[in-house]
Amino acid sequence: MEQLFDYISKRIDLTKEVKEFTKSISTIKKLKKGDVLINENQIVNKTYFVLEGCIRSYVFDSVGKEHTLQFALKNDWISDYIAIFNNEKSSQTVECIADSIVVETSVSEGIENIFLRFPKIESIHRKNLERNIVSLQKRILNQLQLTSLDRYKIFLKQYPEIEKYALNYHIASYLGITQQSLSRIRASYK
Repeated sequence: MEQLFDYISKRIDLTKEVKEFTKSISTIKKLKKGDVLINENQIVNKTYFVLEGCIRSYVFDSVGKEHTLQFALKNDWISDYIAIFNNEKSSQTVECIADSIVVETSVSEGIENIFLRFPKIESIHRKNLERNIVSLQKRILNQLQLTSLDRYKIFLKQYPEIEKYALNYHIASYLGITQQSLSRIRASYK
């Protein structure tokens, strides 16, 4: 939990009371590569803070093609926020692509209560959501405006160590290209 506390402490001063409450609403989980945290069509009420490893979320389109939406590495949050905030079943699958350790927290029982008791935590959460919205909008614009090579360069800056964890088809599906195109981009980029 200290890693999570360090992450939060960079944004606000944490009291012993906040730490104790956070511990009471959270569980540390050790996961294996291939473990699934969220399945498509599942009710979602948990969010995950990554301490170690790599997790990704993905969806399938109408013809069965897989699309990676997000990679979560150390100090990243991941869940199906559409399902949580719209109170609907998950459209995503969230899966470990490497052995991972996460802090799991219930949204309705844990996070909502911590916001009520400690409003400064809600402020951090809002800032995280704002950063995520900006990041998602940039990603959408990049998909629409940039070449595959430019998107790959940005991807490498955003996830410099991802190639230790992700398979080629994970990266290609994140970039919206084929594995063959990814191979050509890598060959021309080096």
